[in-house]
Amino acid sequence: MARVRGIVAAIVVALVALRPVAVDAGGSLPVRKIARAKPKPSSIKSSPVPETCDPRKFKIILDVGHTSESQGATSARNDVEFGFNLYLAKLIGERLKSAGFAATRVLVTDGKARASLLKRVGTANSAQADFFLSVHHDSVPDKMLEEWEFDGARSYFSDRFSGHSLFVSERNPHFSASLAFARLLGRELKDEGLHYATQYSLPLMGRYRHPLLDKDVGVYRYDGLVVLSQTRSAAVLLEAGSIINRDEEMAMNSPERRELIAAAVTRAMRSYCEKR
Repeated sequence: MARVRGIVAAIVVALVALRPVAVDAGGSLPVRKIARAKPKPSSIKSSPVPETCDPRKFKIILDVGHTSESQGATSARNDVEFGFNLYLAKLIGERLKSAGFAATRVLVTDGKARASLLKRVGTANSAQADFFLSVHHDSVPDKMLEEWEFDGARSYFSDRFSGHSLFVSERNPHFSASLAFARLLGRELKDEGLHYATQYSLPLMGRYRHPLLDKDVGVYRYDGLVVLSQTRSAAVLLEAGSIINRDEEMAMNSPERRELIAAAVTRAMRSYCEKR
């Protein structure tokens, strides 16, 4: 009998040793846990659900750069930038509406330069715009200007640089979306055989120098620009071309160039909307 009891005791001890050790809340012994294989993390990251974009309800503000009181740059043949901006913005608006962007609005602002900037931002934000595109035409710093005579009047030009430029602000709450559209538009313009203005990344531009974010299609960062940094929607500024360059001024005044740019904006906006 003693021998049987010894065998039973040995079996009990062995069984106890195989069980996890548990203690109460005040015990000092750790609880032995059964190890389980952890699933490997998936290499495919889940993407956020994209916002839908209905072109009919997508509110686009086409901002006409400058005002009739503060007219912007003067071209090589003494025309004011405001007129160039107005003609192009109206045409872009027509093409966007024809493409189904029925809520597109051309914004013409009055007043002096600084005050008009704040008006533009206020109007766009009050309208709860989905996108803000400011339309401009380019010049160069005064130190680069050369003198010539046009129609008997003293005029100024610079044929040194030409091309369009696209600007975005990192301070904009939708910087990534702004950059995405700028790249789409830059690509459309490049595919049409147009080139971007390279001078903005050069030291000679002084305070007008800006970081180049996309060297393929000409997107620059301009953080301090009010209409880009203070609008609550995605925002891009387009310098459509140089009107201080004598050859490019003539091109920018042509219906063909305006149509080309308006079509490029429309295709870029359609692609941007489809990706949302």
